[in-house]
Amino acid sequence: MGYQEHKAIVSQRQDTVRCAVITVSDTRDEASDKSGALIKSLLTENGHQVINYRIVTDDADRITTTIEQLAGQDDCQAILLNGGTGIGRRDVTHDVVDRLVSKRLDGFGELFRYLSYQEIGAAAMLSRAIAGVYRGRLIFAMPGSTAGCRLAMEKLILPELTHLGWELSR
Repeated sequence: MGYQEHKAIVSQRQDTVRCAVITVSDTRDEASDKSGALIKSLLTENGHQVINYRIVTDDADRITTTIEQLAGQDDCQAILLNGGTGIGRRDVTHDVVDRLVSKRLDGFGELFRYLSYQEIGAAAMLSRAIAGVYRGRLIFAMPGSTAGCRLAMEKLILPELTHLGWELSR
């Protein structure tokens, strides 16, 4: 079966993916979390369900604990994190996700940086966006900037989220 046939079969399913959204930030709260709000909005507009939303500080133990809790919920199929993917001292989201995932989706980070480069130039190399599978759940970590989240969601995550969910469930 070719890619187009495979994609046609998956798209007929129109499955909703149940997602958790985590914003990693030392300064944001729910009122100021524009990136988390954007992710939640784009998910629901595209037929997916947001089953949990949290803001956690840039702390490896707190991020790990939150991911483990969400991955332990039967109704959680995907965990989408924003924030903490840069190179700053407090940016540890990438390190946590990299340590947890059993299967990496290297293309996510590669394509994100490529698309970012087209928009912002060489500064795209500072992003450590990453994705993979952890305990049977999809996990994506993207920058905390609203523009970065929009790019990741619209160009990479949303076009393939149903397909990825189907792949993990079959």
